[in-house]
Amino acid sequence: MNFLKHAFSFIEKIAILHKVISITLKSSTNLRNIVLIPALVLVILCTSFKPTGIKVYKIDKIVIDAGHGGKDPGTQGGFSREKDVSLKIAHELGRIIKENYKDIKVIYTRDTDKFVELENRANIANKNDADLFISIHCNAVPKNKENIFGTETYVMSAHASEGNFEVAKRENSVILLEDNYKERYEGFDPNSPESLILFSLYQNAYIENSLKLATKIENQFVKRVGRNSHGVKQAGFWVLWRTAMPSVLIEVGFLSNPKEERYLNDDLGQVYLSSGIFRAFKEYKSDLESDQ
Repeated sequence: MNFLKHAFSFIEKIAILHKVISITLKSSTNLRNIVLIPALVLVILCTSFKPTGIKVYKIDKIVIDAGHGGKDPGTQGGFSREKDVSLKIAHELGRIIKENYKDIKVIYTRDTDKFVELENRANIANKNDADLFISIHCNAVPKNKENIFGTETYVMSAHASEGNFEVAKRENSVILLEDNYKERYEGFDPNSPESLILFSLYQNAYIENSLKLATKIENQFVKRVGRNSHGVKQAGFWVLWRTAMPSVLIEVGFLSNPKEERYLNDDLGQVYLSSGIFRAFKEYKSDLESDQ
């Protein structure tokens, strides 16, 4: 059993190495980077296997990503904007985590109303060597479906349905607001299903743990917060693809639904949602750190 766990850790590291090499080769012409690749291989091989009986996994750092911000308002409800709601819930979630776990470092991709590129959100998590990435968003539906309400949590995958693709397309469309997005995102088109197909390959190493956390989040929303859940879904989100760790994107509710918009903007509603995410995180952390 321990061998399988160490082998899976090795596969995870190889996946990360593959991503680093790909990005290095595409983004730099400096030959010194090419020389670094064999060194990276050696480091990963030397650190991939640890003695049995030693705890090898602990969640020390978590990145909380408040969706949208600045010139990108995200979904707009009757009186509120996604960027503001997501930031308030992100702050509340971070506060609860820091209050209960003094040894965990909480990192925000943004802690004010500022615009942060999707690529930089993932880079913040990767550069800090985070153990977990949680992205918080608000949902929307077409004009003739305003009564839809509830939560859904996504993990990275090529879209599994047309509905999931539409959600991913909306969240990825922020790319179009960025300067030089065609060069920065290497021709990625948020409106093209084909652009999402390869995404799932890069998050395969983390899909199991991402699904575990996503499932716990939706369970908490239903059992403890009393929310309607649309379940755990898979779709092609750029910000999840670029993160080299278990990652989830949470749609906490529909701003396009007037009743739900009031709940999402209510201080107590935001506390309930944040507490639900925290309890799921607490369960996830306990499971992972004890199952070794």
